[in-house]
Amino acid sequence: MLVAVLSVKGSPGVTTFSVALAARWPSPARALLVEADPSGGDVGTRFSLESTPGLVSLAVAARRNDDPALLWQHTQTLPGGLPVVAAPPDADRARAVLSALADPTTGAGVVRAAANAPDTVVIMDCGRIDAGSPAMPIVRSADAMVLLTRAHADDLAHLARRLPAIGRWTAHPAMLLVGDGYAPAEVARELGVLPLGRVPDDPHGAAVLCGRPRSLRWGRSGPAHSALGQVAHKVAKVLHAEQEPPAALPRQGPVESQPVPVLRPVPGVPANPVSATGLRLAPAPPQPNQENTSRGGHAS
Repeated sequence: MLVAVLSVKGSPGVTTFSVALAARWPSPARALLVEADPSGGDVGTRFSLESTPGLVSLAVAARRNDDPALLWQHTQTLPGGLPVVAAPPDADRARAVLSALADPTTGAGVVRAAANAPDTVVIMDCGRIDAGSPAMPIVRSADAMVLLTRAHADDLAHLARRLPAIGRWTAHPAMLLVGDGYAPAEVARELGVLPLGRVPDDPHGAAVLCGRPRSLRWGRSGPAHSALGQVAHKVAKVLHAEQEPPAALPRQGPVESQPVPVLRPVPGVPANPVSATGLRLAPAPPQPNQENTSRGGHAS
């Protein structure tokens, strides 16, 4: 299974959540994290990894080898045992390497082959992305996509214009809110899409996932014991379930309590979808000024 994690505006913590998602993926699947951020990688610097092996060595090796095991041969290990293919921190170099890996005859085939292996999940940290990103071919080939966004008015207004296009990037898109801001029900009303859940503001858990400070141990302070890691585990279970036969799909409440289908349409949204994925924009409330006077603004 191949999962792309990304944002389209700002820096809502894509890399930190990607680490948590890979670290908390349910057994018996083996999880592997690959940095595919065009702006450059952070994991290597955060955890003081060697410059190689990593994304650069993988791109070179993929030119002459399509072995599904190749991806695993270019990993390093984070505390707790999570294997990661780290990208170079330099943006120009990272973009060049991703362009090479996006070639379907070389790198993309290696990543896809590894993700197709039984009981294997490859988490791709794609960072902030747009239609021209060299990571876009990876996103389009993913089995599932997790879009992270903050839930403030400016973030949602920016996102609303792009949702129909974003929803066509993969067959199974999901949206996660990050930090404080509008409630999931309010976001659903404005965007016509139900968020999968909310990533909590968890500075202590995020610090461990970012490799700092060194005094914090991955064990007791790691993903399994942090609020951020617990939400990542619930999200992982939902994404995993979405790949199972339809009879196995959960159809219940929000991810904070129970798993839900990704990007579920909400009441009041027109029946005809904008795209085949079901993404659509919710109609404006009949009296927006009166409805939002107590809040002091509209989300989109």
